[in-house]
Amino acid sequence: MFKAVNEGKEIMINLQKIYNWLLNNQDNSNSIYLLGYLNYYGIGININMKKSLELFQKAAKLENILAQLDVANRYLYDDNDKNKLIEAFEIYKKLAEREIPFSIVMLGCCHENGIGTEKNEKKAFNLFQKAAYLGNSFGLWKLGCCCIYEIGTSIINEQKAFESFQKSADLGHSCGIYDLGACYENGVGIEIDEEKAFELYQKAEDLENLYAIDALGCCYITGIGTDNIDMQKAFDLFQQAANLGNSSAQYNLAAMFEDGYGIKKDMNQAIYWYKKSAEQDYQNAKDRLMELQIV
Repeated sequence: MFKAVNEGKEIMINLQKIYNWLLNNQDNSNSIYLLGYLNYYGIGININMKKSLELFQKAAKLENILAQLDVANRYLYDDNDKNKLIEAFEIYKKLAEREIPFSIVMLGCCHENGIGTEKNEKKAFNLFQKAAYLGNSFGLWKLGCCCIYEIGTSIINEQKAFESFQKSADLGHSCGIYDLGACYENGVGIEIDEEKAFELYQKAEDLENLYAIDALGCCYITGIGTDNIDMQKAFDLFQQAANLGNSSAQYNLAAMFEDGYGIKKDMNQAIYWYKKSAEQDYQNAKDRLMELQIV
């Protein structure tokens, strides 16, 4: 149906036809959900977040699982409405009971962080473990994090964490790939292999993982896993991740501006990025602002 000719003109025509067809065939939950999807991503039409949510809600009432997940995900980020957070929790709980792996993980995240329910890290751990058993890449990653940071468990299990990250990475999860790289860099559950770490950070960076983008920047400054010390490359990576909200990258970018690492020294920019990082509770940035006596 899609033909890449005439500089995309035919593709756009066909997308418009699909959109119009869906608009005129709103008789089942799948077509309603798909129309919401097109509105959400601006496919064949301008992005319309309000319309997309209305369509997701409509399809969700018709028991469309994807629509229910999208509604819950949208509610999850509405911190100003506790009722929506509770509703998101209830949706995840309902779908988790139907053995939907992603919902099992998200229900675990709710228990881990006290979203829509009381905080219960033990329940979170058990849910992540269940999702991991079902082969969910997200669940495997979260289980690995629990084993490292003692979330829901009193025992740090580096070997289990490494194995979970490895399985998650094998399934293509960018956070699993990044954390597997961190294991290789720091010798967590495996012998240190900085070249392997660098390779994994590159792979996760290709998937636009912000932590990996920041980590790769650090590699180019310190020479971890590479002989190519490249300050400009590091700066570009920190700036990319910083602009997308990564607090560690914001701190590292500020440090480069403050010290003039491979770039022109600029204290105004340094203070700006330290503040951006501190606003996200990044402790190193808070400490540096105190040292600089910046309120």
